[in-house]
Amino acid sequence: MLAILAAVVAVAPVPADETVTLKLTSEKAMQKIGFYAPLRVNLTADKPASITKAPADLASPMYGVLQIASEGNGTYHVILDEPADKPARLFIDANGNGDLTDDPAAEWKPQTTGEGDKKTTMYNGTGSLNLGTAAKPYQVGLGLYRFDKNDPAREALKNVLLYYRDYAVEGEMKLGGKTYNVLLNDNQATGDFRGKELAADAGDKASSGINLMIDVNGNGKFDKRGETFDVRKPFNIGGTTYEIADMARNGLTFKVAKSSKTVAEVPLAPNHTAGQKITPFDAQTTAGKTVAFPSDYKGKIVMIDFWATWCGPCMKEVPGLVTAYNKFHDQGFEVLGISLDNDKTMPKLEPVTKEKGMTWTQVADGKGWDAVIAKMYVVDSIPACWLVDGDTGEILAEENALRGDRLQPTLEKHLAAKKKAGS
Repeated sequence: MLAILAAVVAVAPVPADETVTLKLTSEKAMQKIGFYAPLRVNLTADKPASITKAPADLASPMYGVLQIASEGNGTYHVILDEPADKPARLFIDANGNGDLTDDPAAEWKPQTTGEGDKKTTMYNGTGSLNLGTAAKPYQVGLGLYRFDKNDPAREALKNVLLYYRDYAVEGEMKLGGKTYNVLLNDNQATGDFRGKELAADAGDKASSGINLMIDVNGNGKFDKRGETFDVRKPFNIGGTTYEIADMARNGLTFKVAKSSKTVAEVPLAPNHTAGQKITPFDAQTTAGKTVAFPSDYKGKIVMIDFWATWCGPCMKEVPGLVTAYNKFHDQGFEVLGISLDNDKTMPKLEPVTKEKGMTWTQVADGKGWDAVIAKMYVVDSIPACWLVDGDTGEILAEENALRGDRLQPTLEKHLAAKKKAGS
């Protein structure tokens, strides 16, 4: 379990604004944040002595510990039971008491792809932990996933369970006479919103692990560029440099003070929200042709989709996107894929798109996060997607409206509207 940090953020001796009070969002915060850091639980067949009680019907259990701090100093064990002839089950010691029979059931669902020797089963699920105490609970949600332990391409993850924080603390904050929507992101799932203390000579890339996200442009989303700030570092909004003080460990309260330091204000990413115009570009496709986006899609609606073969959440969206493409393609729906595969994973791109039935156009320059189009759009988390009118370049929908079971209703709505406008 991580050591609980007692230090608080030191700020310049200047008057602080009124206390900012936020509320816990215990689940589905990843959709608002838009990205996550995959964290590892190393699994072993050896049962820890600190587990006092486990389900009696375990067939092939593996054990691990979630490294996250809590008010109650609990140790959060997990048990992954993977019998050869039955679906796998996940157990989480949500209250950290060592008893894995008195906790809420964790969701754990299989997703099988491929056929024959290439068939693999990946599991995705959710669970929760009480980072507070029995008397004063502080329940947070986690997203969890596991690649097929028999997949030769994932040999390094054979004994690993992956997880990410699905919680955040959010609300409103006043700065310079304006009110902003804000969110505190515990990206490393540490359980301590004060963040890791940074050395005085820490460079720009040093991170406390906790970000304050501010909707500076008021577009209803949080961008990494210009709207995401380390809670241990000064930041500039509207020409004034601020610092955070008196951060509560649970993130529910803190203060913002004007800083004696000065840092530059970070320019915002392009405003790619619904109703705005998408940034146009020309690029070479994997077929060696030139695509002009969005002008090559006259009379259509087109979804530009930033993804990669190495991205678990991206691949989770693929079956639904393939189904929607096959259903609506003849009605005027197109997809343009922008792959963020790098030089190591580029060889997988063609086999994966062929196997998954991703028959639409792909652009891939092999530069990963430094891909030309990704940098132009300031894409720093994937999957990222926008639905665009090919005639006007107007953004019709974005992100969450184009994921999961929301995708098809969104397409039906905008295809119907385009058909009506053209009649």
